[in-house]
Amino acid sequence: MSVTARLEELGIELPPPPKPGGVYSPVVIVGNLAYVSGHGPLKSDKTLITGRVGADLDVQQGYDAARQTGLAILATLQRELGSLDRIVRVVKLLGLVRCTEDFGQQPAVINGCSELFRELWGEPNGMAARSALGSSALPGEIAVEIEGIFEIRP
Repeated sequence: MSVTARLEELGIELPPPPKPGGVYSPVVIVGNLAYVSGHGPLKSDKTLITGRVGADLDVQQGYDAARQTGLAILATLQRELGSLDRIVRVVKLLGLVRCTEDFGQQPAVINGCSELFRELWGEPNGMAARSALGSSALPGEIAVEIEGIFEIRP
């Protein structure tokens, strides 16, 4: 089943693709790899999920923010590639969680994005190499920022 069909089957709607907030390209394609710049948890109403996990947000709310960030990444990839069905595999994710200094469950938060991609591409193609790190600050006080590398077909 194609990823586009899988999104429809799951009733998942992508938010509008975010506009760059600086001097960078949202996606850079080199050979068969698409490098996606950091994205935040952009919702369909164009607002962002903000707050610090461990203070303003709990683990589940952080997880939901990471899932929403994954949807924003997919919106950008769809715009840039023309179709998400060009994506073969999720290769690497780097997730940053804006959190308190004593919060240590960053992997549980970033699972929101990882589990979304596994749900869409299955195993092993939806299972990326991954890092999940804590951060004291992120742009616009967003709760999560995630970047990724995707293998694509021409």
